[in-house]
Amino acid sequence: MPTQKELQEREREEREREEQEEKEKNRLPDDATVDVEAEKKESNSDEILDKLDKELIGLKPVKQRIREISDLLVVDRLRNKFGIESTRPTLHMSFTGSPGTGKTTVAWRMAELLNRMGYLAKGHLVNVTRDDLVGQYIGHTAPKTKEVLKRAMGGVLFIDEAYYLYRQENERDYGQETIEILLQVMENQREDLVVILAGYKDRMDMFFSSNPGMGSRIAHHIHFPDYTLDELVAIGDLILGEQQYELSPEAAAAFREYLGLRMGQPRFANARSVRNALERARLRQATRVVSAGRKIGRADLLRIEAEDILASRVFGDDEPEGIEPGPS
Repeated sequence: MPTQKELQEREREEREREEQEEKEKNRLPDDATVDVEAEKKESNSDEILDKLDKELIGLKPVKQRIREISDLLVVDRLRNKFGIESTRPTLHMSFTGSPGTGKTTVAWRMAELLNRMGYLAKGHLVNVTRDDLVGQYIGHTAPKTKEVLKRAMGGVLFIDEAYYLYRQENERDYGQETIEILLQVMENQREDLVVILAGYKDRMDMFFSSNPGMGSRIAHHIHFPDYTLDELVAIGDLILGEQQYELSPEAAAAFREYLGLRMGQPRFANARSVRNALERARLRQATRVVSAGRKIGRADLLRIEAEDILASRVFGDDEPEGIEPGPS
């Protein structure tokens, strides 16, 4: 009686044979022509890329690289129509950069893009860290890792702070077992799963240096730069618009000053810090409106005033050096 593995292999071979027959049946003659724009429209790739443009401020190099990958997949689809044989593009990626620079958002859109273009069956994203993959005792790691991989099949596995999988200083660490399983799946099941590793650039460089097998399987290394002050202000405007709030002119000036100060403090997290700051400003606005005890209009509910921003401890000088200001 065939084993489960043998049955799966037979199913894969049968599926590949049927796919090859379908390709031959629909193959275009060598002298035919194809419409590139029609192909892009059919896959809705431009729609997803436009959505990414609207969702994320700046990040031009990142968006350009994603667009290049999209173009590669469009050309690959067109080549297949002519029966031009080539290996499937390697799509495993590394996203490096500081927290809050949009890595997870881009991973979501990449999963959607690959699904729309027929490179992933489901197009969902499974977001994990070391704790989701690595066990604490012998025999625990492999089942944990395989369960995560099972959930991620057909989509994208996004491993944040991936460098924590490898702890060279600890000989009894089980992260290496996870890495070995990942390497096998990334090589042998490329058609079923795309892996995106993410984290700080310097630490990811060290991780790939210590694990050359992993680095060799990553085709696309994409760095997410920190946002400029102007971009952070624009991100704040975008968040406020989504939540139907607005800054008074004085509050806008105060918020820009706040961001300039906050950028120089420890554990600044780009767009994440912008969102957190605005959430705290909303709290102060709510307290101010309610405690005033007077009749208010729609404009009062929409508007955040300078005092709601200036109350932050970021403007004070009583914070211990090296400590991020608390939720105030």
